[in-house]
Amino acid sequence: MKIRNPFANIKWKKILGLAVLLVVLGTGSVMYFNYGAVYSDGYRAGTLIKFSRKGFIMKTYEGEINQGGIVNPAPGTAMMNQLWQFSVKDKKVAEQLNRMEGKVVRLHYRQYNKMFPWEGDTNYLVDGVELVEE
Repeated sequence: MKIRNPFANIKWKKILGLAVLLVVLGTGSVMYFNYGAVYSDGYRAGTLIKFSRKGFIMKTYEGEINQGGIVNPAPGTAMMNQLWQFSVKDKKVAEQLNRMEGKVVRLHYRQYNKMFPWEGDTNYLVDGVELVEE
């Protein structure tokens, strides 16, 4: 009596190729939506209070602006500031920001879900800067 193999007619190469294709497409989609797709973009304005180049191995440009805040009317109390941190990838924008520390600036940014370590510490990537006339 001969035992028949129930899997003999299955095309294993096609199944393996389809599985590899699905894994590649799935991984590519996740990478795109996490690291490539822009979640939001817009402008933020405030006083540039800090801008520096940070990192031990992968140096990135990081900054912070003070967007203002709420003043308590009681005497002797401090103002509660709203600080916004951002990253810069473009060297030309970084050079402009280096000259504008302490001034009121308007920044154009793009927000991502995640950033690669060599792109910055925050999810906000600034790609344009304007000096606001006071």
